[in-house]
Amino acid sequence: MKNNIIRIIGVPIDLGAGTRGVDMGPSAMRSAGLNERLKILGWDVENFGNIDVPVRETREIKDKKLKYLPEIVEVNKQLHLVVSQAMRDGVIPLILGGDHSIEIGSLAGLASEGRCFGLIWFDTHGDYNSLATTDSGNIHGMPLAVSNGIGAQELTSIGGEQKKIREQNTVIIGAREIDPQEREMLHQSKITVFTMRDIDQLGMTEVITQGIKIASQETDGIHVSFDLDVIDPEEAPGVGTPVIGGITYREAHLAMEFLADSGQVSSMDVVEVNPILDTQNKTAELAVSLICSLFGKRIF
Repeated sequence: MKNNIIRIIGVPIDLGAGTRGVDMGPSAMRSAGLNERLKILGWDVENFGNIDVPVRETREIKDKKLKYLPEIVEVNKQLHLVVSQAMRDGVIPLILGGDHSIEIGSLAGLASEGRCFGLIWFDTHGDYNSLATTDSGNIHGMPLAVSNGIGAQELTSIGGEQKKIREQNTVIIGAREIDPQEREMLHQSKITVFTMRDIDQLGMTEVITQGIKIASQETDGIHVSFDLDVIDPEEAPGVGTPVIGGITYREAHLAMEFLADSGQVSSMDVVEVNPILDTQNKTAELAVSLICSLFGKRIF
């Protein structure tokens, strides 16, 4: 990592999700001591605060195939500008969600001014659906596709019409629930997908080593997108879309430690922490501990 300043940006949005509660994720992670723990590790921490997000009850769904589209577009336009400014300022943006639809604005901001970055996407799901393939209409299932130029023009055009990611430098880790049409689209892309079977067979050490190599090849850095539902719900119960059989606590930390050792991480977002479904803020505290591992905390 090339600088010593982390700018924390909250995006308290649940408009892209089917289950309520992830809008409280940023507050839950802050309450778990995020700022203080990063400062102990030697980082200078800047608090941007939160992006303004409309309350769901004040809005109506106008298109059931793209729920809350105008509101999600506006939030991500704001986020694009804030992340782009962070990159110009030479700080590390750490974005706290909120649902995974925030990745549309995050990646648009990172890609501004022609920046070239790799992407490692920890998630149970592919998030590669579009208007043509979605069953739920929930936009948090679409951000990776949108960032690759697939989907509603209102979303793909945020930050410009260009694709925001490079397929050959994009890696999904921990997938275990991918829709049939989504699977076919991912097969047709150059995105690398490591499923839970791959982790079982190869081990997390080999998977994250390969992931870092792919994401860092001819790029200026790696963006890490971490959806807490990638972790088994026994250890991360406070998520909106839990799926049994996820990665373990130690596998998650090992991946973060390898990423820290690589020196390639230039930005991060952490999403889908849902305090309503959590137990004594367990999932938010896990999220904070993973962030700290990514930013240099060591056992010894």
